Parts: sequence; C-alpha cells; structure tokens
Amino acid sequence: MNATRIVVFAKAPQPGRVKTRLIPALGEAGASRLAERMLHHTLEAAWAADIGPVELCIDPPPGSADWHGFQLPPGVQTSAQGEGDLGARMARAARRSLDSHKRALLIGTDCPQLDAQTLRDAALLLDTHHAVMHPAHDGGYVLLGLSIFHSSLFADMPWGTSQVAALTRERLVALGWRTAIGRTLADIDEPANLIHLPPGWQRALNLELTS
Repeated sequence: MNATRIVVFAKAPQPGRVKTRLIPALGEAGASRLAERMLHHTLEAAWAADIGPVELCIDPPPGSADWHGFQLPPGVQTSAQGEGDLGARMARAARRSLDSHKRALLIGTDCPQLDAQTLRDAALLLDTHHAVMHPAHDGGYVLLGLSIFHSSLFADMPWGTSQVAALTRERLVALGWRTAIGRTLADIDEPANLIHLPPGWQRALNLELTS
C-alpha cells in the first residue's frame, strides 16, 4: 500500500465564480487571478512535499471547458468532485484514498501558508495518530489528514461557518481517535485576509484594491 495521497479540492478559476467574497475588493478578474495563483501554489507545495501522489479533485469535472488552458504540473492526477455538499465530496475522496494509501491529506487552495514542510509534518504525524488537523483563523480548517476513515467527520457539517473546526474536533474526540492539532493558519477568503498574502503576490498579480 502506498504511503500518503494528497487530495487538493478546487474550483475552476473562472471570473465571477471563484473567491466571490473578494470581488468587492479585487474585482472579478483580480479575484480569479488570485484563485489561479493559489491553486498553482498549492499544487507546487503538494508536489514538493514528495510524500506520495497528488490528486486535484475538481469542479466542474475534468474535460469541462472551464479548465481549458489550465496547465497542471506533470504527474498531478485529476478527478471529479461529484455530487453532494462539500462533506459528501470530501468523504468520497477520503474513503477512496484510504482504500489504496496508508494516509490521506485533504486540503483546499485558499491557504498560501500551507507549504511542503507542513504537509510532510502532517503525514509524519499520521504514523502515530488517526487524524491531524490544521485549523483556520475563520473557524474552518485548511488541512485534514486521516489514517482511517469515518463518515461522521463529513456528514451534517455546517460548511462555510466558523463552527467547522470545533465540531470536527468534537467528533474526533467522540470517536476516541488520537488527533494532532497543528498551528492555526490563514485562509484568503475575505478582503481583510489579503494581509496574509505572501510578499510580492499583490504586485505580481496586478491586484488593485477597489475598496
């Protein structure tokens, strides 16, 4: 059985469809450019971690015109997120990954602080823990790593709210799992979060704040 599978969840970086809460500050085009840069950054970090295969789990599915022109790093696999809410999509990916790998790391693309070393450290913790989580400042999480699967971590979760990380921790405790909680990191979802962009990104992406 292979070691670790990193599954990156992402939407196609189309103007007006991604990072919509940043549109008032960046405009549709600026928000889209930032979403695409964060997606590339996440894939580069996942590949550089060198801990196992990298899967980009996308919506809309592979082959959609929304992905035409997007260049994947060599070796990155793609899959469709499928139907259902975020929890159903994550649960399918986690179960599938753990059927063929000892560990699965589920991540999004909204956290530039999620680097290769953080991913390697999370995978290593799964040698001695059932789960590892990096919470986000907004109450969600930016990484959930698992060495075993349970559907309760994904079902009936108020996704997109400040309760997600806390409820996930409660469920992990209820399962009796050994869980490692990593440092809290910053998602880039709201205009106030833009202060967490890496140095130089705003200029490189020609991001001009409109408000």
